[in-house]
Amino acid sequence: MQTFRYSAYDAAGSRVSGAVEAADREAAIARLMAEGRFVTEISAASKRSGADEPGAGRRGRVSKADLALFTRRLADLSAAGLPLDRALQVVAEQSESAKLTEVAEQALEDVRSGLAVSQALEKHSRLFPDVYTQTLRAGEASGQFPDVASRLADFQEKEVARRSQIVSALIYPGVLTLTAVFVVIFLLTFVIPRLADVFKDLGDDLPVTTKLLLASTGFLTSNVLYLLAGMAAAVVAYRAWVATDLGALARDRAVLSAPVVGKVIQKAVVSRFARVLGTLVYGGVPILEGLRLAGLSSGNRLFQARSEDVANLVREGRSIAGAMREVGTFPPVLTHMVAIGEETGDLSKMLGRVSDSLDFEVDNGMRRLTALVEPVIVLAMGGFVGFVVLSVLLPIFQAQNLVK
Repeated sequence: MQTFRYSAYDAAGSRVSGAVEAADREAAIARLMAEGRFVTEISAASKRSGADEPGAGRRGRVSKADLALFTRRLADLSAAGLPLDRALQVVAEQSESAKLTEVAEQALEDVRSGLAVSQALEKHSRLFPDVYTQTLRAGEASGQFPDVASRLADFQEKEVARRSQIVSALIYPGVLTLTAVFVVIFLLTFVIPRLADVFKDLGDDLPVTTKLLLASTGFLTSNVLYLLAGMAAAVVAYRAWVATDLGALARDRAVLSAPVVGKVIQKAVVSRFARVLGTLVYGGVPILEGLRLAGLSSGNRLFQARSEDVANLVREGRSIAGAMREVGTFPPVLTHMVAIGEETGDLSKMLGRVSDSLDFEVDNGMRRLTALVEPVIVLAMGGFVGFVVLSVLLPIFQAQNLVK
């Protein structure tokens, strides 16, 4: 069986495109004609090359920016009055991601066969998580698909912007850290071993700093393979541990409790939780399901567990704000705004405001952390280089004094 991509006109005279599997070109055309489609163009997908091949250079991978753009276009086209199948077709044609184009075309086929958009996208759960499809399903059920899709696109765009901001903020500290590591490795493995013979000629009467430096260099150079193997084993063991529920929970709890950076991460997690929950509530997703999905989307196992605890208390008849206070992990700024939202009947709006406020605090926190990390790295690197220079020069000065 081969995959053929085609352009055709359906029985209503509308232009359609997609992919079909058949034994050969003639069989593909016969199958499409049997479905009532007049084929204008058809070619084997396997004959494409370079960037024209679906997923070339990035097979199976779709960036968050691509997905956000997909959602924004779908929201804008549906808001403009296009039927959802037509909107999917246009999005498929405009997508810069070959993989996403392929998925959109498959979803288009499913929609034209009678499935809802959310059900068609749900088949591709690796690209479209539960929070995505559940939100669209609620929008379809409530007749607010364009508005709900637009809110979902807003959320995704904010996530992309936050990720880009974090990456940008970490570039300079990352470069400094790599430079410091390479300087340390160069000094310990190249410079110091060449000076070791000179120091041995001076005898055992060496400064403590020089002895410490020589001992460290000798240990590293003679045990480098064991050290690399130990580091690799530690990484594998850590990844296996955090793959378990207990390990992931312990890691996320430790991250939130970390000094300085823990508060910034907690605000980012709460902001994401509030924005996802607000988007789901606006779309009409039931609150219990919304709490579950928001916990899953928070990216933190501790918040995921606490969200389930809140859902259980709400199921028993508690208010959302009261349940959050009882669970205790959620900050007061969130519980107070949720209480106001429940009283006014505009929970999604209050959650959006909490998220915006926390985003502002996270931005400030990231700037402060970046400003703090840079001088710390520079001072640490300077201190180590100064230690090496001092350890090298002290024996030389000692030898000069002996000669005099």
